[in-house]
Amino acid sequence: MKILKFGGTSVGSADSIKAVLRIVKKSYDSGEQPLVVLSAMSGVTNLLCKMAVDASEGKSFHEDLALIETKHFEVIKKLITVKYQNPVFTKLKLFFNEIEELLQGIYALRELSEQSKDLIVSYGERCSTFMVSKISEQDLAASLFVDASHYIKTDSHFGHAHVNDQLTEQLVKSLYLTNSDKLMFVTGFIASNENGRMTTLGRGGSDYTAAIFGSILNASAIEIWTDVNGMLTADPRIVKKAFSLPVLSYTEAMELSYFGAKVIYPPTMIPAFLKKIPIVIRNTFEPDFAGTFIQFESGKTTLPIKGISSIGEISVINLSGSGMIGKSGFSGRLFTLLAREQINVVLITQSSSEHSITFAVNPEDALRAKSLIENEFELEIQVNKLIKPEIENNLSVLAIVGENMKKTPGMSGRLFSSLGRNGINVRAIAQGSSEYNISVIISKNDLSKALNAVHDAFFAELKKTLYVFNLGTGNIGSTLFKQLESQYDFLLSKNDLEIKVVGISNSKKMLFKLDGIDLANWDTELLEQGEDADLAVFVERMKGFNLPNCVFIDNTASRLPSTYYEGIFQSNISIVTCNKIANSGKYEQYKTLRETAHKHGVDFFYETNVGAGLPIVRVLKDLMLSGDRIVKIEAILSGTISYIFNNFKDDVSFYDVVKQAQDLGYTEPDPRDDLGGVDFMRKMLILARDAGYTIEAEDVNLGAILPEACLKADSVESFYVELKNENSYFEALKEKARLENKVIRYIGKLEDGVVSISVQIVDDKHPFYALSGSDNIISFTTERYKERPLVVKGPGAGAEVTAAGVFADLVNVGA
Repeated sequence: MKILKFGGTSVGSADSIKAVLRIVKKSYDSGEQPLVVLSAMSGVTNLLCKMAVDASEGKSFHEDLALIETKHFEVIKKLITVKYQNPVFTKLKLFFNEIEELLQGIYALRELSEQSKDLIVSYGERCSTFMVSKISEQDLAASLFVDASHYIKTDSHFGHAHVNDQLTEQLVKSLYLTNSDKLMFVTGFIASNENGRMTTLGRGGSDYTAAIFGSILNASAIEIWTDVNGMLTADPRIVKKAFSLPVLSYTEAMELSYFGAKVIYPPTMIPAFLKKIPIVIRNTFEPDFAGTFIQFESGKTTLPIKGISSIGEISVINLSGSGMIGKSGFSGRLFTLLAREQINVVLITQSSSEHSITFAVNPEDALRAKSLIENEFELEIQVNKLIKPEIENNLSVLAIVGENMKKTPGMSGRLFSSLGRNGINVRAIAQGSSEYNISVIISKNDLSKALNAVHDAFFAELKKTLYVFNLGTGNIGSTLFKQLESQYDFLLSKNDLEIKVVGISNSKKMLFKLDGIDLANWDTELLEQGEDADLAVFVERMKGFNLPNCVFIDNTASRLPSTYYEGIFQSNISIVTCNKIANSGKYEQYKTLRETAHKHGVDFFYETNVGAGLPIVRVLKDLMLSGDRIVKIEAILSGTISYIFNNFKDDVSFYDVVKQAQDLGYTEPDPRDDLGGVDFMRKMLILARDAGYTIEAEDVNLGAILPEACLKADSVESFYVELKNENSYFEALKEKARLENKVIRYIGKLEDGVVSISVQIVDDKHPFYALSGSDNIISFTTERYKERPLVVKGPGAGAEVTAAGVFADLVNVGA
């Protein structure tokens, strides 16, 4: 059982509603038993409120009503088959007629009560939910429209009604028991009192509806689908570096939302919090993005804080005087007054001498709060026990939030250092004893600068000896040892750098020598002096030696070593790897490794993941560090595929060239391991992630080189038979290229965050036209290299060049 709640932007247009229904259908088809809660279409609630006010003031409302009607009818025309449209048009037309009658009554009376306003705005949710349920019904016959006002019962506090929990629970359970086989589309925000009069649940009311249903039905999760990728570390409109937070605790989410993050309104989610039902914030328009998971526990994190929240404009009221000192009940009297008058206090700070109290309120409440205080404390002011309250405007609140703060010393110091270094004056400070939040009041003009400075602060010798532990002694590892031995004196004399390999392990043996292993004789020493290999022991022994400038090199293709990377970083050990698995696995792992390395001040180098010895990763990093913007990356990153297409010409068949490549040792034993493009995909995935895109392997559009029959052959021999059978397919491709004076290439492309790899034919204007042999090539089109892209070309495979790339990464550790 899962609750899916969609906000106004998610149901704001035909296209967005289609996106909603794809999400719902996927959930329903997977057996998750979703219950869908919907808001009004975006902008509709505001228009309904405006029409009600206009009618009460004697203004015309008909144009806005026609606009709402058109908005709904256009969706119906686009998304409902013509023969099923009339019943939906009819029902919605009845709704619009009822709205018009209500507005006519308000217009005649020139009076708008909260009760009338609730009734009018309720039509937003009723119209959208009924409409979406009928659109869904075309594909899912089990779809059912549910008007929540029949099941959520409240008092008569119109505008912000309070729920009758016991009666509501009975009605909702009865609804679900009766319709458990249905896909229910439920109106958010609306309810009714004991007399059946329409009420609304106030700010965040649709979230509240989702929480009520989720709590009563013991949902496994409540998903809030909106138009952002979860809760971010800061306001992305101000802080461009802000990123989505994977996990938050309820407390952290409430703190962030209270201080400006408007993704959810936590008070409405209390029913879910009380039952520890996780809440997931997800993006309707990027449904594959995991979003933010809000749960009881904060979860493991390397981040010192979870986020930086802000309130753009607040006012501060200062109250001071000797009449406050030692006066018991003074604060209670002050804040009871403000609470009684529905004035929300955002932040409070009081001097230890009790001589003054400073508190922040919304600017629209400031003058009223000042007047109320002056009336309440009139006698104290007259006898000069209190000074008249003073208002300061044009201020903002900035707050850093995170449960990890209480475990990490120096949080306040880092915050105030970043503000002070940027010349930002702190007007007031507040920190709770729980240490989940440190809040400061600053000038509104400084808010943007402060948010970026604080975000950066929290989230972004003589002969040196590197102590190296190397895993993997195959072609690359053994070649690296030769290169290190031959260049030892050069590095020592020219770079003031000594590299000592003190640990070596392969799948059979491992060896440790703290004074350095003789690289001219490493294989004999490993065989004769080594102990049985055990990766866990190798890693723990490396950590236990606690050597300075320690580097772990992974020269394997195994998945297992990458599972130790995070722990290695946490031991302040740098990693150099030619193993692609860690960087091309799940994005969360990729992200975690970078965060961990950064936190512990160590390096993570993997140039050889993409282009063997070619400087591709480093070039991309330098471009981005220097402020350039990547427009497009195009690449050929498979020496094997490059060789095959470079030699597929004249009278040579595709079968012949693939067989020749295998005979020369350019392909894997099964050529499909190369021609399937998976290795190429991993390289493009790593480049895309390094370029700043959150992307998973399944997001890459991997075009096929081989026809389906070749891929599905049950053996290498069968594969070659099918390759011969498909000769006409490849010959047609070659002939097309010849007639157009072009060449065939298998090209990866990254553009606008989308990665695709496909067979293309290119002319002599393309930088990849003249590629020869088994070379790799990559083209960077950036803001600076727009007219003439930056091209890197050279051998992209082979033990010599790959080992050289590992070598180059190694000597840059700590540089």
